[in-house]
Amino acid sequence: MAKGKVCLAYSGGLDTSCILRWLLDEGYEVVCCLANVGQEEDWDAVEKKALKIGAQKMVIEDLQKEFVEELCFRAVQCNAQYEGRYLLGTSLARPVITRCLIRTAQHEGCDYISHGATFKGNDGIRFELAAYALQPSIKIIAPWRESSFFNKFQGRNDLLDYAAGKGIPVTSTKAKPWSMDENLAHCSYEAGLLEQPDQTPPEDMWTMTNDPLTAPNEPTDITISFLQGIPIKLVTPQKTFTESVQLFKELNRIGKIHGIGRIDIVENRFLGLKSRGCYDSPAMTILRLAHLDIEGLTLDSQVRALRDQFVTHNWSTCLYNGYYFAPERLFLENSLVFSQKTVNGEVRLRCCKGAAYVLGRSSTTSKLYSQEEASMDSLENFDPEDTTGFIKIQAIRLKKYSEEWAV
Repeated sequence: MAKGKVCLAYSGGLDTSCILRWLLDEGYEVVCCLANVGQEEDWDAVEKKALKIGAQKMVIEDLQKEFVEELCFRAVQCNAQYEGRYLLGTSLARPVITRCLIRTAQHEGCDYISHGATFKGNDGIRFELAAYALQPSIKIIAPWRESSFFNKFQGRNDLLDYAAGKGIPVTSTKAKPWSMDENLAHCSYEAGLLEQPDQTPPEDMWTMTNDPLTAPNEPTDITISFLQGIPIKLVTPQKTFTESVQLFKELNRIGKIHGIGRIDIVENRFLGLKSRGCYDSPAMTILRLAHLDIEGLTLDSQVRALRDQFVTHNWSTCLYNGYYFAPERLFLENSLVFSQKTVNGEVRLRCCKGAAYVLGRSSTTSKLYSQEEASMDSLENFDPEDTTGFIKIQAIRLKKYSEEWAV
């Protein structure tokens, strides 16, 4: 008699393929769930593989639109980044994937959910906090925290040996043992040889960006339009895109050609460990730059300062640590949406040799910028003597500390 029914977050990769077989060997029935968040995948092959290993059923949901519009575009509005560099590609996908996992578990009558996240990473925390928020009664099997699993498998080399012994086909090899996680927002690379922080990543590792050194000399000029901080139109030399997923994919395509969006960092995981991660995020990198620029034209300075200080940092941290389904994220997001009401306009950019460069920006709705007021050739509505008074008022406080700076 089966121990119960498990809904496994299945990717078709090394870890989850071995976990699927292990769960079956442990006496569970398994339904596999795979969320399509834009990863390059042979969906039929993944389904056949899961069923061949022994899954009772394979459920695949296309969540690309939900992912882009609810998570990626919100991150763009927020100028989100963790520790000043990471654009949160994996973190953004986890709420969408977990929602799909719980929905499938409920529909299929599963007693448990399971995932392949390790005990040292962030993803187990993200999956499980989201799962408990969505269904407090759910039971979770986390194999990498189960002694019967981690005593048998010390790491990926043991999994590779197990897969070979069970006849499970995998793409990972002992020569290329790093772990990859791909979605529309990015591809991440970690573990294996990348755990040595001074080891240069091999050039054939990167999948979403070409080498900037070999990128074309001819640039690609594009225009991105925003409405309340959300990208609504992309104009390229060949075509105009207004549908969200197509727009995002086209930016990924252009960014890949020109090698835009690579980073190699050491970050602080929620558990307290430092981890080396490599990421390529072409579309997110381009969109973040464009959004920052249009905000310069259209967003009030004090609203921007408060948003940057309180919302951007805390929203990014919420997503990174797995608190998407939390009241503080909703509070931050309401503030964020309000801040973006005036962020309308378009930004012209040039993509070339590993970077995107702003060529210009415009807005037909914002009146915050006045060319006449800013011009050094005009005195209209601006008395030079007012600046003298402004400086004197600002200096009142500083004069009281003159002895501190005595020369």
